[in-house]
Parts: sequence; C-alpha cells; structure tokens
Amino acid sequence: MFKKILIANRGEIAVRVARTARKMGVSTVAVFSDADRDAPHVRACDEAVYIGPSPAAESYLRTEKILDAIKKTGAEGAHPGYGFLSENAEFADALEKAGVVFIGPTAETIRAMGSKSAAKDLMEAADVPTTPGYQGADQSVEIFKKEAARIGYPVLLKATAGGGGKGMRMVEKEHDLEDALKSAQREAKSAFGDDRFLIEKYIARARHVEVQIFGDGTGNVVHMYERDCSIQRRHQKVIEEAPAPGLSDDLRASLLKAGVDAGKAVNYRGAGTVEFLYDPKDEKVYFMEMNTRLQVEHPVSEAITGLDFVEWQLRIAAGEGLPLAQDEIGETGHAFEARLYAENPASNFAPSIGTLTTLRLPVEHARIDSGVEEGQAITPYYDPMIAKVITYGTSRDEALGRLRATLKETRVAGLEMNAQFLYALAAAPDFIAGDVSTRFIEEHKSELFDDKKSDKRVWAAVALWKLEQSAPANDDPWASLKGFRLNRPTHELMWIDYQGAPAIMRLSQDGDDFKATLEPDAAAAARREGREPQDTLSFSFSGTCDDTGTIRMSVDQDQCVAFVTKHGDGLRVWIGADHWDVTIPDPLLGISAHHSSEGSLTAPMPGVITLLSAKVGDTVEAGAPLLIMEAMKMEHAVKAPFDGTVKSYRFAAGDQVKDGDLLVEFEESA
Repeated sequence: MFKKILIANRGEIAVRVARTARKMGVSTVAVFSDADRDAPHVRACDEAVYIGPSPAAESYLRTEKILDAIKKTGAEGAHPGYGFLSENAEFADALEKAGVVFIGPTAETIRAMGSKSAAKDLMEAADVPTTPGYQGADQSVEIFKKEAARIGYPVLLKATAGGGGKGMRMVEKEHDLEDALKSAQREAKSAFGDDRFLIEKYIARARHVEVQIFGDGTGNVVHMYERDCSIQRRHQKVIEEAPAPGLSDDLRASLLKAGVDAGKAVNYRGAGTVEFLYDPKDEKVYFMEMNTRLQVEHPVSEAITGLDFVEWQLRIAAGEGLPLAQDEIGETGHAFEARLYAENPASNFAPSIGTLTTLRLPVEHARIDSGVEEGQAITPYYDPMIAKVITYGTSRDEALGRLRATLKETRVAGLEMNAQFLYALAAAPDFIAGDVSTRFIEEHKSELFDDKKSDKRVWAAVALWKLEQSAPANDDPWASLKGFRLNRPTHELMWIDYQGAPAIMRLSQDGDDFKATLEPDAAAAARREGREPQDTLSFSFSGTCDDTGTIRMSVDQDQCVAFVTKHGDGLRVWIGADHWDVTIPDPLLGISAHHSSEGSLTAPMPGVITLLSAKVGDTVEAGAPLLIMEAMKMEHAVKAPFDGTVKSYRFAAGDQVKDGDLLVEFEESA
C-alpha cells in the first residue's frame, strides 16, 4: 500500500479521497491555487503545495506543476478525482514516466474511451448495443445534415471529447442544425480543446442509466450494480439514485452484463462507469460512453453495496487486485444523491458567485460531501457545487423521504442556490412514482418552477426579525410600541421591497400580539393623502426570534417556524423548504435597497466575450442574441430585452468582463 499520495484535485472530491486515505493510514498531499488557499481540502490533507493562480488552466490543469509537487513531497501515487486531469492520457503517461502511480486506468484506456467516436466503434466490435448515429471523420455541416436526415430528427450533437453535458445540443429541425453545431463547437473547443462531434438519434423520453464497474487490469471486471441519473438540466445530472427504479429482472441483467463486457473490451483497471440510454418504449439500452474515473454520484452505489470505492481504487492501484469477486458483492436498500449547486434555477440554472454568508447542511438524515464552508466564496474559476446530499433507506420511499427532510432543513444565503428546486423535484408525484426521463424537468416546469405568492407568514417573520434587531438593549419604554407615547405615533412604519415591489407595513402592538396592515403599493400609499388604503393585507402575529435567526411564531393563530438571515441587499426567509428574498431599505441595519432593471444588458458574472451576434445599428426583435459570453465553462447568450436597436458594444470578442459590467447600449423601439 502507498505511504503517501497526492490528490490532484480540489473541493469535495479531494476532501472525500483524503478521508479514506487517512482511514487506511496513507498520508495525503493537497494542491491549491490562489483562490483555494484557505479551502477545506487544503486542511483535510497532511501537506499542501501551492501550484499557481486561480484559473484552472494556470494551476490544476498544469501537469508540470502537479509533477513538481509530487517530486517535492515524495508522493508515490496521484489520485485525480474527477474533472481536471482525471481523464487526461498525457497526464497518466507523464506520471508513469516519472515513476508515479496514476490511481486510475491506463493511458491507453483513457485514450480509447476519451473519444466518444472511437469508444462507440470499440463497443460495436464488442457487441455492446449502441445508439444509431454517425461518428465519422468528415465534420462538415453538409455531412451532419445528411446523417441527421438519415437518422431522423430530433438528433443529438455530442462533443467527441466531451463530458458533463458541455458541447451537447438537441436539434429538432434541419434549419437549426448549423447554428447549433457552430455554437457547440465553440463551447467544446473552449472546454476540451477539441471541436470534433458525433451525431446520434435523440430518444425523446429516454432514461439515463449507468453501471459502476471495477477492473484489475488483467481481464477481471466486476459491477457494483446500476444507477439512474435521468434527472438532468442542460444534460448535467441533478439527482441520482441506486438502484434504477422499475427495471425488469431480464433488462437489469442485460444492462449489468453490457457494463462488464464494456470494461473487459478495454481490459479496464480501477473505477469506471459505463453509461447507457434506456428506451422504455422498446425496452432496450444503448451504450453512450465510458467515464474512466470515479463519478460524482459514486456515493449512492457505495451506500447500497456498503463498500468504499476510494479504498478499492487505492488497493487496485497498489497492485492488490479486486478486493471481492462478483458473487461476494451484494446490494441492499436504496440511495439518492442531490447536487446542491450555487446556481439560479429560474435563470436557466445560471451559476451564481459570491460568499456563502450562511451555510447550514443538516446531517441527521444524510451523508454530506462538501468542499466548502460558511464564509467561503464561490468563485467563477471552478464548478459551483456546494455539496452532495446523499440519503439511504431500506426502501426507495424511505431514502426519498430522508432526502426531502434534509433539503427542507438546508439553509444557504449569500448567493443563489438550488435547494428549493431540488426539494420540488423530490416531492414531485411522478418522481416519487419513479416515472423519470431525461426530459423530466422540461416536462414538469409548471410544478417545479411555480412562483410563490406573497405570504403573510413571510411578512410576519421579517417584522419579528427587524424588531429583534432594533430592540433597545435595556427595554427602553420610549422605544416600545406599547402604550401611550407623547408626540409619537402609536404605530410603526416598515418599508419593504419584496421582489422589486415597494410596500409599506404598519405595525401596532397590543400586549404580546402585533397587528399588521400591509399595503403592497407604496407609491399609492404616498399619493393617498389620508384616504383609506386599498388592497391591503391585515393579520395579527406574535413570536420570538433567537440569535440564530430561528423564529417561532403564530400568524392569525396558526403556528409555524421560520428562519431568517441576511442575504445580499436584504434578507432570506425560509418556511419549510421554500425561501423568499426580501429587501428592507433601512440604513440602521446596514441594508440598502438595490434594484436591477428587467432586461439588464450587464454581465451576470465574470467571463469572456466570445461572439458579437449583431452589429452596431442593427434593429433586432426581443429575444434575439446580442452577444455570447463564456463563464464557468458554459456559454451564456445576452439577448435583447425588447425590440430595439444596438447603439454600441462596450467590449469586443476576446475581452474579459467583470460581474455587472455594461455590455451593450440598447435602445428600445418607439
């Protein structure tokens, strides 16, 4: 067994690898960039080596810097985690040349499976079922149009060197194919340095199922059963589970056999995942790709098998072979994993950057794998994952219930995040029933993205929080709402900006109870000049707010618990799994009003301008793309908010922009 290994990664996977290594008595070395000097993965290891500036291309993706760190610390092996250099054959070659063990498959296997086209050819030769498509050398638009017509629309464009959904496009009609291909090629070139593509038949309501395998590199391959990863956005996984629900025994047996056959076809070594599309209409599975690394979602398979996959990786890499034979590997129960991300589901899941001012991840019902902590910044340089929430139960219902319970108590503020969306997924009736597909989110938009209406419980929680924050330390009677006060009104006014709408709340107190009248239209209130308010919401409430922000309250005699914390320019209020963002323009609390105009043509985050889609002077319709920017390895289109004219561009293609930079001057049509 190794005495010391270097973990050539960051975030939660580096923390997770370090945890198993420590259990096995193996010392660990972390590497870190400027952005990660104080990151949890650095502290999780026994040693840490600085490898450069924050951009991954200048640190985590630099093979020579990783090799220097290995030489400096005397590490005998390198665990690549996932992403970065984990599927880089040149990195594996460089380690072997330096006499260091790559804790993963051989460089030859990585090359064979790194090209989706070559992998598909290999699988066809091994009689592993594949999706109808084209993966030839001719990459012209004309040949793609010809092959798409042969296959039949809709089709799926996939980057040959791709992964994580990047460079993937679904095309429904021929006239959309050329633009989709060019956009996908730009994204693939930026993400992988390779703009070659293949095209496949798009299966409308397919399920994404995959087989976890391990091999010893001498022809022995075993499986750890299957996972279902159908719940996806932008072709990236959101919630995974093991085992896959609703598969017949025969189908499951053929799926697991295909996974093992795929591993044997390349004499696989270490941990790998063979991904398939399952078409419920014809009860068939089709090979998609093989991931030659440990997958993000591996904890659900660990949960049902009771095995530690990182330990298996280390033992196989150290030459010990497979720890167990296939008939010694069993499964029990069910497990889910939900990926908690810093992103805004309502804005097409755009990544969010900022400081995690609040981060509370309950562990009562779940295993939490995280590489960040409260007070840490989510930067534009890396994947915006906050944590993986993994739950296990003896049945699918039990595991799913624990997932909902954990998400219901998850509290994140300081940036946008998807916990509320994950809860909505886990609570959707069709998901509970196991009726899933890769189009699940698109088909259930109305229930997953339901706008929450104004709620008097939210207003009551905000009022109690503010009153607690501004309460006099010595219970000064002159600052109280109780009783008669000379030359002062017997009520309190609170100005609130709720989702961009200024409102006024009038508070009065009678004993321990407060009376509130909310007037949503503050401008109308200012013009009213003594007349009776219109469209008001009146209610009574009482409660207590502790120093953690937990509020126990009664609103019109109904009781509930809320949680309130500062968030950006205001407050974030949770009631159950739902949260609301509220601004209180009150300089005494250090909170100021902030408004961003609808259709703002500013940069949503730091990035690089890759394409100007229109010219100065062009008149365009609402929704037309004005420019394309790349941020966090994804393309983002800045579109016209209304019909109008492009007056000027503030940046050119190739320019780096900051969060909030004005990108385009745009004039609305008369």
